[in-house]
Order: sequence, then C-alpha cells, then structure tokens
Amino acid sequence: MKKIHRRTFAKKAAAASLALTTAPYIFGKNSNWKGANDRLNVAVIGIHGMGQSHIKSYNELKDVHVAAICDVDENLFEERIRKLFIDKGIQKPKIYTDLRKLYEDKDINAVSITMPNHWHTLAAIWAIQAGKHVSVEKPCCHTFHEGQKLLEAANKYNVIVQDGAEQRSNPCAQSMADYLHTGKLGEVYYGKAMCYKRRDTIGHTPNEPVPDGVHYDLWMGPAPEKPFSQNRFHYNWHWQWDYGNGDMGNQGVHEMDVARWGLNVGYPTKITSTGGHFMFDDDQETPNTQISTFEFDNPKGKGAKKKMLVFEVRHWDHNLEGFSGRKKDDDGGYMTSSANTVGNIFLGSEGFMLKNVDKWETFHGKERTPVTSGSGLGNHYLNFTETIRNNDPNHLNGKIEEGVKSCSLIHLANISYRLGRSLEFDPVSKRFKGDEEANAMLTKKYRAPYVVPEMV
Repeated sequence: MKKIHRRTFAKKAAAASLALTTAPYIFGKNSNWKGANDRLNVAVIGIHGMGQSHIKSYNELKDVHVAAICDVDENLFEERIRKLFIDKGIQKPKIYTDLRKLYEDKDINAVSITMPNHWHTLAAIWAIQAGKHVSVEKPCCHTFHEGQKLLEAANKYNVIVQDGAEQRSNPCAQSMADYLHTGKLGEVYYGKAMCYKRRDTIGHTPNEPVPDGVHYDLWMGPAPEKPFSQNRFHYNWHWQWDYGNGDMGNQGVHEMDVARWGLNVGYPTKITSTGGHFMFDDDQETPNTQISTFEFDNPKGKGAKKKMLVFEVRHWDHNLEGFSGRKKDDDGGYMTSSANTVGNIFLGSEGFMLKNVDKWETFHGKERTPVTSGSGLGNHYLNFTETIRNNDPNHLNGKIEEGVKSCSLIHLANISYRLGRSLEFDPVSKRFKGDEEANAMLTKKYRAPYVVPEMV
C-alpha cells in the first residue's frame, strides 16, 4: 500500500479543519436502511483493537455487511482487510481515514465507534447529526459533560444510539438484575465491581516523528496537541488523562455498569476515590491501584437509607474474592482466572451474589448455602441491528441514557482521586455541592475544530 508523507497529511488535515470552521457540521437525517436485499451497511471506526471484534461480529450476522472501515493509521488496512474480509470471502470494504468523509457516505446506515475514549462522544454526535445509527464503545464519554451532551443529541435526532455495555445483552446479566430487583436476595444494599488484572509496566517511550501512514492530527482530535510517542498511541493511550480514563474506564466501566444495574440506582450523592500509580516509574498517568466508593439515596431502605457501590482496580497480585478460579478456556471464564478477577459481588439481607461475565450464583443465610444461579451470553451486535430493523428503541439493550449514568461514575471518581478529597454531588443539578474546582473538572478544553457541539 502506498504511504503518504506527513506534509501531505498536514495539508489534508488543514483543509478538513477549514471546512469545519467555515460551516456548521449539521447533517440531514438518513435513517432509512433499506437497500438491495434489505442489507444493513455498517461502518466500523477504529480498527486497531476492539474494532476487529466489531467487524467480525457484524459480518457474521445475516443481511449485515461491514461496508466501510475507518482509521487514522493507514498501516492497518492491508492486514485487516486480508484477515477479516478477503480470507473469509467477504466483499472488501470502503476505506476512510477521516470519519467526517465517511459520514457523508449515504450508503452507510450505521456506525460502530471503537476509537480512543477522547473521541467517543464527538464521533458519536457527528454521526447522530449525519443521520447514522450509532453504537459507541465504552465509555461513551471522556468527561461527565460529554455524557450529557451525547444524551441530548440522542434525544434530539431520530436514530438508534447504543452504549457499548455488552453485558446488557447477556441473559446472565438480565437474570441477575431480575433476581436482585424482585427481592430474592432481600434488601440489596451493597454492590462491588472489581477489575484485578496483572499489568506490567509500560516503560518510557521517547517523542519521535509521526510514522508514515498515521494521520496524527486526526488521532489527537479534541485532545491537546503533543508530540507523537508510542505510549500516547495504540492501546497505551488508556493510561494518559488526555485520551483515556485508566482501568476504571477500560474494563472497570463494564463492571460498574453491572453493579449500578444490580443496585437499581442512578447518580450518586457522595464520591470518595483514593489510590495511586504504584511500583513502576513509567509514562502511565492514571492510577493502577484505586478504590472508589459511591453513596446513593435509598429513601425506602432500612437503616442508613442509602446504597453503596465500591469499585476497585488492582494491577498486580490479588485474591479471588470468593470466586472459584475458573480456567481461561471456560465460556467467559477469562473474567476469573489465576491472573484476573473481574466481576461483581452483591450483598443483601438474605445473602450474597457472585457474578462474572457469564455466570452468577447466590449463597443464602449464615451457612452460605448455594441457592440459585444464572448464566448465558448474548449478542450486543445483533441487538443493535435488530433494533434498527424494527425501528423500536424499546428493543435496545445498552440504552445510551444508562450508559451515560454508568460512565458518570468513572468521571466523578477520577475527579475525587485527582483532587484528593471526598465530594458531594447533586443528582438533580448534576453539579458538585459548593466545590467549583471540582465542577470545572466536569468538562475539559477542546482543540478546535474538534469541539463537542451544543444542541440547539
């Protein structure tokens, strides 16, 4: 594949930026998906990591075709197209490096956004305004403010918007929520979300020239302009505040969504988060060990009249927290293994529940007698495409309003961690009480023209 030099990139990026500066980026609706053989054409934006799973999953669905892929790193295209399309006898997709050009393609009915976190909300809102149905990877927003803007856009435009909380489509998680919400564990007052993954140091990487084939201005997008470095690029962007949210916004957001769902709560009233980046001298900015606690009003409850959610990330050694240490080759068992413990614990007046991605079990009474279990994996991609075909938002798993609430926990906790103090939050005004320093951190500065728009 022919490589383009950085000067060419710069000229193209400047032209694109000028176009956005001189005209508002508002599109007409294009929610009519019907075409030849009623095939639904999906585009996947971001093909380095999770994007590959999205491509594979969509192409396995009947009458669904990944008609386009988009990435700022042209070096990925040849290998991905060969592995995910040509070798499987699937028609090659269109190729884009700029998502704005992709959104002008009238043949595309829906997009899956698997870009770095700092791009999720802006990419989703632009797609919504373009009339595309949207599935946006977790976390759906990089800041608390972005989540509110995304929800406004989703409510304004007539398209389907799905949050990437895949466990919402699992029968395992659905039966878990039903069990807890119908009182079978008694009064559920505590939920814990865990992400214990053994992660080594990322080391230090120097600033260097932008590699050929990488559209770096587009990669930075809304983030501050900084020199290129490998630790600010593929995957390790997770551990930089400008682009990621740490492990809380990586695997942790899945488990916090499950914990909040099981507790049946919305926005918290009090947040405390503490931790640090231990052991390693490297480029990571986000904590690798962190404990965050959230309190929620529970006026109908007994005792303290509140519910409590705890999230904990550990980066090195850990105990199994009551789990049995299932093997990696079990269905979904990678969530609990000798190297990882990822899942949830719920405490109720009748006993407790252990849950990982594909199984939950309850233990009741003083003797901790095993009582009930549930299991089952679903297909989030199928649910998204079926919802589009049925034009029925009620059919959707992973509704964006639930995704925004769960993602808010990431941002509120990280603000508490970075400020080094507990914070009180008003779920109605969605502001911290009497703390303007914390309120200023609900949003961030954007690099023009990559600015999250206001809904008018």
